[in-house]
Amino acid sequence: MSVETGEIKGLPESGKLQRLFETNFLDYTAYVIRERAIPDIDDGLKPVQRRILQTLRNMDDGRFHKVANVVGETMKLHPHGDQSIFAALVNLANKEYLIERQGNFGNIFTGDQASAARYIECRLTPLARETLFNPDLTEFVDSYDGRMQEPVTLPAKLPMLLLLGAEGIAVGMATKIMPHNFQELLKAQIAYLRQEDFVLYPDFPGGGIIDVSDYDGGNGKIRCRALLENPDEKTIKIRELPATMTTQAIIDSIEKAAKRGKLKIASINDYTAEEVEVEIKLPRGVYAEETIDALYAFTDCEVSVSPSLTLIKDNMPCRMRVEEVLKHNTDRLLANLEKELRIELDRLLEKMHARKLELIFIEERLYKKIEEVTNYAEILKTVKDSLVPFRNELVRDVTGEDVERLLEIRIKRISRFDINRQRKEIRTIETAIRKVRKSLKDMVGFTISYIEGLLEKYAERYPRRSRMEQFDQVDARAAALSNLQVGYHRESGFLGSKIKAEDKKKDLELTCSELDRLLLIFKDGLYRVVNVTDKFFIGSDLLWMGVVTDDQVFNIIYRNGAENRSYVKRFKTPRFILNRDYRLFPEHKRSTIQFLEPGESGVRARASLVPSSRARYNSLEIEFDEYLIKSPAAKGKRVSTRVVRRVSSQTGKPREAQSAPPVLPGFVAPANKGAPGA
Repeated sequence: MSVETGEIKGLPESGKLQRLFETNFLDYTAYVIRERAIPDIDDGLKPVQRRILQTLRNMDDGRFHKVANVVGETMKLHPHGDQSIFAALVNLANKEYLIERQGNFGNIFTGDQASAARYIECRLTPLARETLFNPDLTEFVDSYDGRMQEPVTLPAKLPMLLLLGAEGIAVGMATKIMPHNFQELLKAQIAYLRQEDFVLYPDFPGGGIIDVSDYDGGNGKIRCRALLENPDEKTIKIRELPATMTTQAIIDSIEKAAKRGKLKIASINDYTAEEVEVEIKLPRGVYAEETIDALYAFTDCEVSVSPSLTLIKDNMPCRMRVEEVLKHNTDRLLANLEKELRIELDRLLEKMHARKLELIFIEERLYKKIEEVTNYAEILKTVKDSLVPFRNELVRDVTGEDVERLLEIRIKRISRFDINRQRKEIRTIETAIRKVRKSLKDMVGFTISYIEGLLEKYAERYPRRSRMEQFDQVDARAAALSNLQVGYHRESGFLGSKIKAEDKKKDLELTCSELDRLLLIFKDGLYRVVNVTDKFFIGSDLLWMGVVTDDQVFNIIYRNGAENRSYVKRFKTPRFILNRDYRLFPEHKRSTIQFLEPGESGVRARASLVPSSRARYNSLEIEFDEYLIKSPAAKGKRVSTRVVRRVSSQTGKPREAQSAPPVLPGFVAPANKGAPGA
């Protein structure tokens, strides 16, 4: 294909077709990003939400409207179907800030759907009426069919983008903006206006517990947990939900985990209505304290959310931080309030000008001067000239429109004109003008007062729902049920959850979970860490197996075949890569482990030495506590200059009571404290 011409050989006109696709795709991409999926930074709304709110404003008469009627009216502005409008309206209403509901709008906790649009009603909330609309500050454009006017953005006086949150998938980008608390947002605006530092964290309608350690100003990651209570040891209740989850989704995840054997439950019931209440009953032998960790580890009672603050600013998509968005919205609020004050000042001045003109016209009886004038143009000129001496008392010069308004005053009104009442009204207007001018001199103070007024009026309705805590990652292995019996059959050399230990004296067996990792130590000093599997071959020389635990101490005596001398050493659970072989001492055909027992303290052993006629003793008592814990690869300390014939354990119960497997001559099988019966 030629880059310059866009032509493909063998396909006539293909270059034109390709350019057509490219152009249309770019147009489509820009449309989806700006007109459907990504909200605007100024009012925090997507186009469909803005059209719904503007329609509700147009229809507003203080009473509830059928949602079906609202959807139908919104379709005059929205070029897409009624179902997209209905879904957006229900979603916006369930946020509870802007749309007041009447009827079944579904349940955000359970995920239940709303009733049909013909059965439910809605109207604007007082907060929406007070903070969203002002025709004097709103730029309108033609709707998609040119029959109506729709707003480009609403002059919102709240940081709506952060208050409502948003999710959307466009072409090549997506947004996931977290909702924030009403009170905290407004207090942060006040802090910004006072040039103080502020920090904002999300607040979710379902409540729950959030860990914001990795939250990065609208990006990063948030870990969210359900609030779990255990009224008794056999019952767990879910009282609050993690972000983005419903009770049905959580119940499904719990039942799925129970089927996979991750946890055990007797029953689960959802009693959620106005508040979340999911009750979990536990079976015999299972208790709430241990099950709570499993719920966080294996179900959607804990989820991670990755926010992405992508928005439209100046008609272009961009990515910002929460602090930047709040500052932008606060600067816009200050500018809009100043515009409103200046518009109000102009109206008050015009009103006072009209009242003074009327007062002068009637009090000075200027209407008498036109009684004998018959020409309309002369009448206008006479009235205008008669007002010239009073110019200093007026706000501005007299215009032809002013004169025409004076001439429209009826005789009946002139005869009943109350001069004192008119003067009192003028004084009231003058007081209002002084107040507005004073506010214009301190716009920051006026803006702070406005925000404080909103807080005083609405703050109690919107308390924080999510509580912030820093919690540790649940260890899934520790929380998993130990429901697997792993066996080692020495004769066949197989190990796994489907292998049974037939001979308790020779074979090994332990109980673990499917998430545990097994440490295998062989007689020749080789060790390996493996996952729990159904069945795999490891050979017949396995000496010890157990579940990998942090900082477990091993006490070992081994024979170095090259020197024919025995060494003692202690080490902790070694670092490892799964399924990789490591050695505790150099490989040699005569090198072997003579004693192995885990234990941090109190481990003792007796080493029997090869008899010598000159020796005063033929055995040694070894206290492992006297030896330092070193690396698994360390050589250790020599037991004796003489050959160690065998080593016997001096700790714990007799060997028969420990069910320990027999070993080759010269070995003493250890007590596997991490694996009963091993």
